[in-house]
Amino acid sequence: MKIISWNVNGIRAVVKKDFYNSIESMDADVYCFQETKATPEQVNEALRSMLGYTIYANSAVRKGYSGTAIVCRKQPLSVTYDMGMAEHDSEGRVITAEYPDFYLVCVYTPNSGSELLRLGYRQKWDKDFYSYIKSLEKTKPVVVCGDLNVAHRPIDLAHPAANYNKAAGYMQEEIDGFDRYVNGGYDDTFRVFYPDEKEKYSWWSYRAGARERNVGWRIDYFLSSHSFTPYIKNAFILPEIYGSDHCPVGIEIE
Repeated sequence: MKIISWNVNGIRAVVKKDFYNSIESMDADVYCFQETKATPEQVNEALRSMLGYTIYANSAVRKGYSGTAIVCRKQPLSVTYDMGMAEHDSEGRVITAEYPDFYLVCVYTPNSGSELLRLGYRQKWDKDFYSYIKSLEKTKPVVVCGDLNVAHRPIDLAHPAANYNKAAGYMQEEIDGFDRYVNGGYDDTFRVFYPDEKEKYSWWSYRAGARERNVGWRIDYFLSSHSFTPYIKNAFILPEIYGSDHCPVGIEIE
């Protein structure tokens, strides 16, 4: 099984670009999209040309904001939306698909914001989302994918010193939230295969030609329950795929 995760920064916008050629070239069994900025009906309309795939979409109460989708060739055993926590469940940030051997959780983690106004909320989210995936893990292993809105280590962004404790996505509180996953038994799958590889990013600002200069951040991940990681045979980043300020990331499962 090949799974791709991609923050598309607006599903209705990205399909007007080279989206379908990119989908054909990636040829994944499952696509997990974040920041769809669309209702389920709008997601279905935008992806109507993805023949042979079943679409599951979650949306925010606020129109044109947030949103996630799982699009798959083989239907899961079950699909659930959100975390069952009212304070977190109005922004369409979580979809969980159950497969025979694992749960696949597509997540779009809240951004702390340019003024860090949501940093406190973000810390609460990180704790509650961790509790949610650990509750799933009582039944079977968990694979989490999506835009986690944090660069974990200095190697994961181009300018760590300039951004540490100054910019959303590289605050110590956010790093602590990621550490909670790692210390709690989840593997950062890309680093399992490429522990020291530098200049591998998944997001670039639209400003100042950042992508052309590869001044980026790695904030899109696949996390795997440690017990499931041996079944993952590769993890990868696809910076050559355009259409969003993020590029797709993925894994292959034996």
